[in-house]
Amino acid sequence: MSDVPLIAILDDEPEIRRLLANALEDAGFRTAAFARATEFEAALRRITPDACLIDLGLPDRDGLALVHRLAAESGAAIIIISGRAQVQDRVTGLELGADDYIIKPFETAEVVARIRARLRRPAQTTAGRSGQIQHFAGWTADFDRYMLTAPDGSESPISHAEAELLRLFLDSPRRLITRAQMLESLGGTAGDSFDRAMDVRISRLRAKLGEDPKNPRLIKTIYGAGYIFLAELD
Repeated sequence: MSDVPLIAILDDEPEIRRLLANALEDAGFRTAAFARATEFEAALRRITPDACLIDLGLPDRDGLALVHRLAAESGAAIIIISGRAQVQDRVTGLELGADDYIIKPFETAEVVARIRARLRRPAQTTAGRSGQIQHFAGWTADFDRYMLTAPDGSESPISHAEAELLRLFLDSPRRLITRAQMLESLGGTAGDSFDRAMDVRISRLRAKLGEDPKNPRLIKTIYGAGYIFLAELD
């Protein structure tokens, strides 16, 4: 198995597939490109991408439905690349599990930079205090399997984005984590889009942890400041 990250590209436009594949391979990644969702889904039985670039305007499948399925079943980073520039499209993509959203037309250097930012985060945390399996408040987080196990033993998958955020909290329990620290640790571009992405990611992680959205026990919002994770590691 190669240590070089594999990036899957799903876009029905040949020129965009070629452009992205060339840029990513020049940057040292491996690539696998697909024009249709059916080809991509069949390939997932034999390959395990580290990141997926997904176009929403696919000829044979709803791109958002595919993003949602990948977020639930895969540990890969999911980046939408789409010509849909409306705020609601971006919000919907993030809510369904995407880690990032890039609007066409794009600069290939930006795509490469965002992929690198996504893929280097877990490696950094693994080298630090948090291991691949962590226990807290009766929960178990398995970052190899991208899986959360509840105190009652039930399991639920977590996306790459949710795993990044949970690792950040587990590295700093009972300490304030500001939006600026999230931006530095998780990558992104400062502004409303990043803030909205974080709100969505926090909401999804709280739901996975069975939190009451009106009175969460584990992930507390400190309005105007950031968040505190109120659980010690077991």
